[in-house]
Amino acid sequence: MSNKFQCVRGTRDLLPELSNVFRFVEESAYRNAILYGYGEIETPIFEFSDVFHRTLGETSDVVNKETYDFTDRGGENLTLRPEGTAGVARAFISEGLSQNLPLKFYYSGPMFRYERPQKGRYRQFYQIGTECLGYDSPLADVETIALAWDFLKSIGIAAECTLEINTLGDAESRTAYRDALVKYFSQHVDSLSADSKMRLEKNPLRILDSKDEGDKKINTGAPKFAEYLNATSKDFFAGVLKGIEALGIPFKLNPLLVRGLDYYTHTVFEFTTQKLGAQGTVLAGGRYDGLIESMGGPRTPAVGWGAGLDRLADLVPPELAVKKDLLVAVIGADDQGEAESVKLSHELRARGIKTENFLSGKMGKKMQKANKLGAHYALILGGNEVANKTVTIKNFASGEQSEISRAALTTYEFKI
Repeated sequence: MSNKFQCVRGTRDLLPELSNVFRFVEESAYRNAILYGYGEIETPIFEFSDVFHRTLGETSDVVNKETYDFTDRGGENLTLRPEGTAGVARAFISEGLSQNLPLKFYYSGPMFRYERPQKGRYRQFYQIGTECLGYDSPLADVETIALAWDFLKSIGIAAECTLEINTLGDAESRTAYRDALVKYFSQHVDSLSADSKMRLEKNPLRILDSKDEGDKKINTGAPKFAEYLNATSKDFFAGVLKGIEALGIPFKLNPLLVRGLDYYTHTVFEFTTQKLGAQGTVLAGGRYDGLIESMGGPRTPAVGWGAGLDRLADLVPPELAVKKDLLVAVIGADDQGEAESVKLSHELRARGIKTENFLSGKMGKKMQKANKLGAHYALILGGNEVANKTVTIKNFASGEQSEISRAALTTYEFKI
């Protein structure tokens, strides 16, 4: 088969079985977000490139290596969205929403990054996320983490996940820490990876996030952020930890956690698992008080998180994602029955009953297909049933079979 008729590398077709799992995860996230007072927002799949290039940071791997950038026919530089937060921040500014604070947004949809395809990572991937705008209290961080925890519990994977948390402090603390890192890493510059040498000039905190083995060894001796936090930053982080402890959410401190994007301040966190190999992060986020201001909007405190559906789907217990809705199979035993089965199926669907209709094939094969699909009942129509205005009902679970009038069927109570 020609390559042009296959999926592009790093993309995939979501066939019904996997789509059902995606739907289960997304609907679980949406329901939890609604419980916390969030409203849904949907931003465009592509934006002006500056929305992402200026906000994510020129030293981030996303901007340096992974964005899908293109020039449209009008000469505009555009980028397919690699994450959700920057687009929400842009919408907050362009839609003039600053008078409506506080605001809570939930989003879901496809994102795009040109990275090496591997387990749980795709070039077109799907993400869900939340953004809470307008609160500068550590309690907003606590509630954001609680929402993430409740969501992970609702899809059956919280017990397999560990909350790792750190603080990046405020601007004053970051500046002091940055100076300490520059001094330290400058002593090891010859041993740093090429990427980290570039980060040393622009954002040395990103070196702490390096996946290079040589960089990791150097990082073990790097100054610790806790030593450079001012009183304000320490108090804020203490408030966050106290809050999540009060809610009984288990966590561990990770002083090397910095996250991959440049807009984070104060709290950063990840939920990780051992079940996905090296790519163990399933949900991550933090506070980004300076992002909207850096885009030309008013200073707006904000905190949020994002999670990849592709990874989450690999972890969800299959039995949780299986839909258990009532399914009725309508089966025509002959030509007359098949013609009438279309009408009966239409009537059942109008009542909100999920119905599968088999329009050709032998009676035995139809029954086998219905059973394989997991149908709870079969409604059988033949010439006799059509003439007598009746229908034969078979309960697959009990094996019982009976005949009732079509009139009685309108009020028949199907049970599963």
